[in-house]
Amino acid sequence: MNVEKTVLEISNLTKTYADQNASTHVLENVSLKIREKEFVCILGPSGCGKTTLLRCIAGFESYEGQILVEGEPKFRPGIDRIMVFQDFNQLFPWKTVKKNIQYPLRLQGIKDKKTLAEISYMALKKVKLLEYKAYYPFQLSGGMKQRVAVAKALALKAKIILMDEPFAALDAMSRRDLQNELLKIAETENSTFIFVTHNIQEAIILGSRIMVFQKGGEAVYDEKNPILKPAGPASDGYGELWERLKKALYCEAPVKTERELVL
Repeated sequence: MNVEKTVLEISNLTKTYADQNASTHVLENVSLKIREKEFVCILGPSGCGKTTLLRCIAGFESYEGQILVEGEPKFRPGIDRIMVFQDFNQLFPWKTVKKNIQYPLRLQGIKDKKTLAEISYMALKKVKLLEYKAYYPFQLSGGMKQRVAVAKALALKAKIILMDEPFAALDAMSRRDLQNELLKIAETENSTFIFVTHNIQEAIILGSRIMVFQKGGEAVYDEKNPILKPAGPASDGYGELWERLKKALYCEAPVKTERELVL
């Protein structure tokens, strides 16, 4: 049996925010394993710790516990973990699309112009923005800016791409287009995706594995997505899965699933 390797292992992760009056556990003893090339969608109400989990994985937050990427502990940001935010303004406004992609590559020591051009060309081709390489961010739509952010992660060959509701502010048509493009990218790349969303349909469309968090990062649902891609409301089993996720999300019948960490 071909067993995919674990790329991310989190053990007893706890994140506490404190002020003068009280301390709040945003994440409490969270443990999970994510395998190479999984597309994990995390659903959960506001304040359950979804974004904080991504920020801890990315190295933006201090924490208690352990985060391992391919067996190596991670405490600081690195190019093996790239985060795509919900905010459209995550590009340098004074740099063109091409230069935005090339800038982090230069920081990694790649100076050869031909190599930089080739890498940025391939990344922009994957997100279908080649004709916009000389544009500046203010000339792009919100969806196009998010494509550039994904292209930056692909150019760096990130092991893990963290996405914090990147399509939430887009109109329905743009959102669906980007979901389709992201699915195609995920099928061809070796990256693992962790995607936070409030949208049940989006989780079913994108995820190869779906988790539902409640307060403190407690996973009340964690299962492989049984719906074949491309998924949609007409897919076999879609309605049943939607109902199970809704019940877990709104605590109507939250039952923690028992799942093997290596299938």
